[in-house]
Amino acid sequence: MRFLSKFYIDGFILSILGAVVVASIFPARGEAATAVDWLTKIAIALLFLLYGTRLSPQEALAGLKHWRLHVTVLACTFVLFPLIGLAAHVLVPGILTDDLYTGVLFLCLIPSTVQSSIAFTSIAKGNVAGAIVSATVSNLLGVFLTPALVILLMNTTGQAQVDPSAILDIVLQLLVPFFVGQLLRPRVIGWLRRYAEPTKLVDRGSIVLVVYAAFSAGMVEGIWHSLSPWRILAVAGVCAVMLAIVLGATVFIGRAAGFDRADRIVVVFCGSKKSLATGLPMATVLFAGSPVGLIVLPLMIFHQIQLITCAAIAQRWARTAA
Repeated sequence: MRFLSKFYIDGFILSILGAVVVASIFPARGEAATAVDWLTKIAIALLFLLYGTRLSPQEALAGLKHWRLHVTVLACTFVLFPLIGLAAHVLVPGILTDDLYTGVLFLCLIPSTVQSSIAFTSIAKGNVAGAIVSATVSNLLGVFLTPALVILLMNTTGQAQVDPSAILDIVLQLLVPFFVGQLLRPRVIGWLRRYAEPTKLVDRGSIVLVVYAAFSAGMVEGIWHSLSPWRILAVAGVCAVMLAIVLGATVFIGRAAGFDRADRIVVVFCGSKKSLATGLPMATVLFAGSPVGLIVLPLMIFHQIQLITCAAIAQRWARTAA
């Protein structure tokens, strides 16, 4: 990493791009896909266990009490994004097909990511406790808000249902490891302070794993081959513009609200992301009988763009903080 930095090449972003290339050539199939899925879950659980060990109970409690921050993030996720999604209807049919626009609007209605939002906040030296609460609340509320917004703003086939296992997954993968980390904190905090590299490796490694798993799934499903290169580039352009608008808006909102630097980082990273892990299962239920592969394509592309862009931003802010 230090060698690459001499040539202004970010090793973290290079790793993400490498994961995309590897997934394109060697996508995980069958038992390998199952192994990658479990490895990703273990990495995310370990990540949150480490966050639990690093955060003092006082910091965690302060994160829970910071209601202005959490309301701001929720407003960006479930108000600002849907408004942008509705405005994107002007792109039909010239740039987006009806199914692709449905996908663009759907990605605007799902909750924020949890793992990558918190990881980027940690890398950028932001308010990790606030990010944990904001991202987790966004995901928990999204289990109910996203189907309601889908029913309200678009037509779906059949009744929109939500699998209760989504809530259980959030509890088991994120909250339980975090609280276990809180319990282990007195025993391991000294070791973590002496050896910061393992935490950094889990931060970045978990994101690279998520990128590989998501892109690999898209290759196996054949989503990338169902459209012309022009349509894929058009969707990528729309996603990039949407992300740029939201990133600019979250920076402005964070400053206008009077938040300090650490909290502004939370607003940017938690308020500008969309969760592929939550969106894909919801899409299969909400759009049963529809071309789900096309509908989730904008979400998959947006997911890759947001990870690469936010990785660059997080690395830059980490250097300025240092």
